[in-house]
Amino acid sequence: MNTELVSHTRHFTNNKESRALVKKLTESQIYEDYVKSFSQATGLPLSIRPVESFHLGLQGNSHENRFCAIMGKTNRSCAACLSMQASLEEKAQLAPATLSCFAGLCDTLVPIRVGDKIIAFLQTGQVLLHKPDKEHFTKVTRQLLAWGMDVDLKTLEEAYFQTKVLDEEQYKAFVNMLSTFASHLAIISNQLSIQEQEREPESIKKARNYIDQHYSESLSLESAAKVVNTSVRYFCKVFKQATGMTFTDYLSRVRIEKAKSLLLNPNRRISEVAFEVGFESLSQFNRSFKRLMDLSPTEYRRQQLEW
Repeated sequence: MNTELVSHTRHFTNNKESRALVKKLTESQIYEDYVKSFSQATGLPLSIRPVESFHLGLQGNSHENRFCAIMGKTNRSCAACLSMQASLEEKAQLAPATLSCFAGLCDTLVPIRVGDKIIAFLQTGQVLLHKPDKEHFTKVTRQLLAWGMDVDLKTLEEAYFQTKVLDEEQYKAFVNMLSTFASHLAIISNQLSIQEQEREPESIKKARNYIDQHYSESLSLESAAKVVNTSVRYFCKVFKQATGMTFTDYLSRVRIEKAKSLLLNPNRRISEVAFEVGFESLSQFNRSFKRLMDLSPTEYRRQQLEW
């Protein structure tokens, strides 16, 4: 387990902080170079999408599908695309996910994870995984008319039949490329967060180090405040301001991060893992793990080992 990764999870608990980090990533040279190379090699658009973003992630992209660009200008189809992207984001919490829109075009999100948090997604797609035909386009037209949309159907048809077509294996290979890139971006994100943390109060750095070294023990708020030589009340205030969470929540996150690596050993009992990382009971461990990961420890282990 990377201890730096554990100690910096607080930087991704706040949407504002995540969006600031995403902005830095998009301005990095490695991101610009990769987007250029990926789009030139595949002909597909690529963008980085903040968590819970309420805009069309590929809109305005230099490689945006012409059909999608036309659809994005109408309120009803734009709303349909946004709804699909929300569903896609929910599906892509642990691994890349792909969904098709009402017109049959596929979009994919690849999560960028740092610790137990998703800070953003790589988004690509706007492709067909089957050859377009008149019959399907007629169904698309009927849906648009049912929505009362006013579009030039001839122009729309031309754009639809110009859509890039890939076979499933080829598209899967492109998505795998993005998974590798997402891992690189996660490393960069962690480095950026370390640089940010260097500006926080010395007392908070000391408290973090203390927690990371003694997480398996019976830690208390009073003992942490004593280590940094402050009152409990003042420590609570400063710690919450610096980390974005309470001492108890931060300690729980550190313990869960430690537990995640231990759970990958199928020979370790879950109760052993719980007590080893500092939880006082198995039920407390299960509740905390479920709250942070949306999975029970058993479900998490099974899912990870299946991969």
